[in-house]
Amino acid sequence: MGKTRTYICIDLKSFYASVECRERNLDPMRTNLVVADPERTDKTICLAVSPSMKAMGVPGRCRVFEIPRGISYIMAPPRMQLYIDYSAEIYSVYLRYIAREDIHVYSIDEVFMDVTDYLSLYQATAKELCKKIMEDVLKTTGIPAAAGIGSNLYLAKIAMDITGKHTSDRIGMLDEDTYCRRLWDHRPLTDFWRIGSGISSRLEKIGIRTMRDIAHTNEDMLYRMFGIDAELLIDHAWGRETVTMEDIKTYQPKASSVSSGQVLSRDYDFKEGRMIAREMADTLCLELIAGNLLTESVTLHVGYSNRLEHRSAHGTVSLRTATDSSRQIMDAVSGLYEQIVNPHIPVRRITLTFNRVSDRDCRQYDLFYDAEEAEREYRIQKTVLEIKNRFGKNALFRGMDLQEGATTLERNRQIGGHKSGT
Repeated sequence: MGKTRTYICIDLKSFYASVECRERNLDPMRTNLVVADPERTDKTICLAVSPSMKAMGVPGRCRVFEIPRGISYIMAPPRMQLYIDYSAEIYSVYLRYIAREDIHVYSIDEVFMDVTDYLSLYQATAKELCKKIMEDVLKTTGIPAAAGIGSNLYLAKIAMDITGKHTSDRIGMLDEDTYCRRLWDHRPLTDFWRIGSGISSRLEKIGIRTMRDIAHTNEDMLYRMFGIDAELLIDHAWGRETVTMEDIKTYQPKASSVSSGQVLSRDYDFKEGRMIAREMADTLCLELIAGNLLTESVTLHVGYSNRLEHRSAHGTVSLRTATDSSRQIMDAVSGLYEQIVNPHIPVRRITLTFNRVSDRDCRQYDLFYDAEEAEREYRIQKTVLEIKNRFGKNALFRGMDLQEGATTLERNRQIGGHKSGT
């Protein structure tokens, strides 16, 4: 039997809001602040609200109009590059204590650490080490954190998400035994990692409302309902998790892809939507060039106007051969768009995925491959990428990017769909 592991999960509290507070020399725990773009409507989603507003019952991802009128607050426009810089600095704090191979970055504000072999090194308990790291983060950057300690990765996450919120030091601790004793009857189920409202509602329809219920439910019935995902649901009901840090670090996906998606600011007509799909294809082609990659097929998913109830359009087209040619791929995307999208219904959401991505050095040719033309286009795309990397993403662009409704130039000023702040 393997050595019992000890994991820590650290989450930066209301990260974006806390950064904005520190930039203003304000206490994140006492300042009412929301991170949201004031140039958008009051229906825009807040990227974060400060801990003091959460304490008043304001949800972390509410829309601006949902904030109670009696609460006064600062609205801070998002500055994504600033948050990335803070996150990088905090990661450097983690590296003072834990080696890179024992840290998994789960998101911009959350990490997992396998501290099993560090406790004897530091002559400290897991809680003492955790507290020391959190205090260093606070001293270095001014950002408060919460944490969970568990005997597996899942329990560390749950200890942080559920029990850590109710302790004075913001550190929760769980093993399989304490998990069952303390959280088997916890509600709602959506507080648990990987149980969303959809899974929760399906379970409630058959009378399952707690982890205790899941643990004692007929497993065959759960497998019929959820397929292979039932295995994870059952394991988590008992506080079990088989994945280790080593598994995460050595994992290699069987297939890879690159994708891009956007929700449009208004309803777009058929031609405008096709233009956006072509823009997105062009941008993703540069990602292929940057990664020395090729793609074998493209998948397009188009959602229609929120005002109308219509099933989304979805389709995939195979390319003649694996390629990084923007000309070929943009033409393929245009053709697929015209094939699957209803020209009479406004478009609101578009997602484009390049499938079965492979290394360019392993490419195979067909009888119709024009090596000279392909090399010429590759050199042009490579030059475009180098200019963009040196002088900015908008240093070069296509004429279609200047058309009314085009989004590439604006999206190039953003990170993750939000203002970079630079």
